[in-house]
Amino acid sequence: MKEMRTEEAVGQILCHDLTQIVRGVTKDARFRKGHVIKEEDVPVLLSMGKDHIFVWENDDTVLHENDAAEILRQLCQNEYMAASEPKEGKIELTAEVDGIFQVDEDRFDEVNELDDVTIATLPQNMPVKAGQKLAGMRVIPLVIKKDKMEQVKQVAGNRPLLRLRPYRHDLKVGVVTTGTEVFLGRIEDTFTPVIESKLRAFGLTINEHRLSDDVAEHTQKHIEELVDLGMDMVICTGGMSVDPDDRTPAAIRDAGAEIITYGAPTLPGAMFLLGYIRKDGREIPVMGLPGCVMYAGRTIFDLVLPRVITGEKLTRKEIRHFGIGGLCMNCKVCHYPVCGFQH
Repeated sequence: MKEMRTEEAVGQILCHDLTQIVRGVTKDARFRKGHVIKEEDVPVLLSMGKDHIFVWENDDTVLHENDAAEILRQLCQNEYMAASEPKEGKIELTAEVDGIFQVDEDRFDEVNELDDVTIATLPQNMPVKAGQKLAGMRVIPLVIKKDKMEQVKQVAGNRPLLRLRPYRHDLKVGVVTTGTEVFLGRIEDTFTPVIESKLRAFGLTINEHRLSDDVAEHTQKHIEELVDLGMDMVICTGGMSVDPDDRTPAAIRDAGAEIITYGAPTLPGAMFLLGYIRKDGREIPVMGLPGCVMYAGRTIFDLVLPRVITGEKLTRKEIRHFGIGGLCMNCKVCHYPVCGFQH
C-alpha cells in the first residue's frame, strides 16, 4: 500500500475500511476496503480528518488485514460456529448451538505469542448459548508479511484451536436420594427439586428416582438398578461428608465406579464425588453431591454438570485445576457464568 494526499487519490482503491464517527449518531465504516474513490468522496474524507489516505498497490509478499484475519478464522473455527464477514480487519465467531466452549490452550497461547497476531475468546469451559459471541481475531498492521502468516499456520497445527461441545438432549438421568430421615418421611425431600431445576435448564428431566436409607448396600443396589435400566447419568444426593454415618461414597465405589475424585478444590462443593461405571461398552458418570448443592446458588455441580451433559469425560487433573477461580463470591445478584467462578 502507499500513502497519498486525499485530493490526489480519485480513482484509487482503498486498502482498508475508513470509520466515520458522528457522536450519538453512528460509528461505522463510511468507506469499505476496495472502494474506488470518487470526486464527491473527497470532501467527506476530509471532514473525517483524512488529509492523507492509504491506497492499495500490488505486492506479492504481503497480505491485507482482512485476508490475514481469514487465515486466523480458518485456524480457529470448528463445528457449530458461524463466522462474520471481515470488518475493519476483524472476524468474529458465534455459537450456533448451546454448549461448552473450549480452547486448546497450549497451541492457542503459542499463536498469540507471535507478534502482530491477536485472538481473543471467552473463558475456557464457559457455557454458552446459540448466537453468543465466542471469539474475535485480527492482525495488528494493515498489511502483514505472507511468511509471517505461514509461521502462524505452522504453530497452530492442523486442528482447530477452538471447540464447541453441544449439549446432549437425549440423556436419561437417574437420581438416588439418600438419608433415612427422608426415606422414612420424617422430613421433606428438598434436594431432588433442586436437581430437577438444574437439569431442566438443559432440557433434561429425572427419568428414574429412588429413595434410600443410610445403609450403603441399599444405596449401592439402587445405583446398580439405575445403571441396568439404561440411565446415562446417575446422581446421588446426601451422605457425602466424612461423618461415620455418611456412606454414599462407599456405595458408589461398591457399585463398581472408578472414582475420579472424592473431594474438589471448590467452595461450595468440596465434598463432591465423580466416578464412572462401565456397563455394556458404556461409561456412565456417577456424581455424589454434597448438601451445599441444595441451598447454595452455584457450586461445583454447576461447573461439572454442563460438561458431563456434552459427553466429556473429566479427569482428576481438570477437577483439581478448578481451585484457581473455585471460590464463589456469593454475590447478591448471581451473574454466573459471566463471573470468575472457576474462570
